[in-house]
Amino acid sequence: MLLYLFLILPVISVTSRSWNIHDRSVPKTISDRLIELATQGAFRGVTYYRLAALADTIGPRLCGNESLTQAVDWIRNAMTSEGLENVHVEQVQIPHWVRGEERVQLIQPRYAKLSMLGLGNSVGTGSKGIQAPVLVVRSFDELNVRCEEARNKIVVFNPQCDWKAQPIDCYGVVVAYRSGGASQAAKCGALASLSRSAASHSIDSPHTGMMTYDSSYPKIPAASLSVEHADMLERFQQRNQSIEILLYMEAQTLPDVTGYNLVAEIKGSILPNETVLVSGHLDSWDVGQGAMDDGGGAMISWTVLSLLHYLNIRAKRTIRCVLWSCEEFGGIGADQYFLAHEDEVPSMSIVMESDMGVFHPLGLEFQGNDKAQQIIQTISQQLISINATQVIPGGGGTDIRPWQLRGVPGASLYNDNWNYFAYHHSNGDTMNVLNSTDVDLAAAAWAVYAYAIADLDDLLPR
Repeated sequence: MLLYLFLILPVISVTSRSWNIHDRSVPKTISDRLIELATQGAFRGVTYYRLAALADTIGPRLCGNESLTQAVDWIRNAMTSEGLENVHVEQVQIPHWVRGEERVQLIQPRYAKLSMLGLGNSVGTGSKGIQAPVLVVRSFDELNVRCEEARNKIVVFNPQCDWKAQPIDCYGVVVAYRSGGASQAAKCGALASLSRSAASHSIDSPHTGMMTYDSSYPKIPAASLSVEHADMLERFQQRNQSIEILLYMEAQTLPDVTGYNLVAEIKGSILPNETVLVSGHLDSWDVGQGAMDDGGGAMISWTVLSLLHYLNIRAKRTIRCVLWSCEEFGGIGADQYFLAHEDEVPSMSIVMESDMGVFHPLGLEFQGNDKAQQIIQTISQQLISINATQVIPGGGGTDIRPWQLRGVPGASLYNDNWNYFAYHHSNGDTMNVLNSTDVDLAAAAWAVYAYAIADLDDLLPR
């Protein structure tokens, strides 16, 4: 019970630090008050504490798993007790994939356990597993050239990329093999597909993620290998050593279940039917704690409402927080939300999603026209005190993409996430990746941008 109460209530007995929060000698803007409250006042450390309570107590929240429903219920009760407005859930139908037991055993040229994680949507191997020789390729083009060699083998995709120079680009390159490798291998008669983890740095840590099947080809099991073990298999092949492995996966997809998007608001004072949407996804993969991806984004979006509620401040427009369900399987909850709220496209000023970490904030990634960009750049000057004034192109997100495709401006938190893909979708995504100071600053930046946009005289131009 005590842990639950801390999710609801900030610690009020905070002493002033670098300046007196009760000093009225210098008039403060609303942005100043939001920053002060989040970083020095009663909400200092609260966002991090909420996230830690969620991540430690409930843990990872796989789409379709009961833990995701528990997280929704927990936060909904906390939001309601806090006094936020219009707190409710909206039902969605979501897939229910189950990992089960899994392992990869190297048989030749020596016995060794390989580090692996099955990929979401993959089928299992059957009770006996799959024992077969290995073919390592670096690209789909190489597989096509060596297609006959792949028959009755386990294909290992080991694409190479310079992560230090282009981490976002490299993620896209490597994920292409995680997502589509199984069907490409099956086309050549392979028995299973293993792919190099999409990781910028590794300490023998496999990274999972979603894969898809092409209905034109048989469904074969798919998993990821740690960077180290994918490279080792390739070195075996370069030395013309025989490679044989045993893959065992109990993965299966069960019937769809009911999931929930969680919604809360601070109603607008003048234009309550116009909206600024802040969001993060509450689901995660079933490894680590889902702290960075995307518990942090969900928590700072909740904190936006908490700060405004605590200060009894309303923008002209409604600020709505949505915590999405089942982003990791392709934005399924968000797509259904959009279909149910499509009539709000004309009245939606901006859709914001934080899903790339809550490290030290630098500003905002923004997608919109030039006039809207200039407005956001002006707003950014309200964040000089925490040096979060950079506005750069970007601002996409799986969950907000349907709105953006209809012309609604979009934004995401621009933060110092250079090492994001070292932990992403792995057992390393834990609270230890984050620190309370940066999370407070991220929440403050997120709140200032959301409030300032909601308080404009007009909707953002599009």
